[in-house]
Amino acid sequence: MPVKYNVTERKNLQDPQAAPKFYASAKADGEINLKSLSKEISQGSTTVSDTDVLAVLNDLIKTVSRHLAEGKIVKLGDFGNFQVSISSEGAETAEKVTSGLIRSNKINFRPGVDLRDMLSTVKYEKYSR
Repeated sequence: MPVKYNVTERKNLQDPQAAPKFYASAKADGEINLKSLSKEISQGSTTVSDTDVLAVLNDLIKTVSRHLAEGKIVKLGDFGNFQVSISSEGAETAEKVTSGLIRSNKINFRPGVDLRDMLSTVKYEKYSR
């Protein structure tokens, strides 16, 4: 199934006098939760139940969270890598930089080869209401 997109109008904030342009914007078409994923994964195996898969995935989330909180890059093989990044206010000297200047953080995900390859072959379809 293709990725759906909406068309959105946006003004150029750098040039308020310029005419707005229209852009494609990805539209989510449903969602799948961890429990559903575990059932789907278990259907591909005759030896692992969906409960077992869900337990492993839940433990994976806890373990990844702990290692990210310790400042590690978490490499999940062909799936990809996770890493915490931060943004801070600037200071006049290196000595004046403290954790108090940190204003936000987020988790960056760098997909592995298979996920990146999917992006080059994905099909798109305009969303119609």
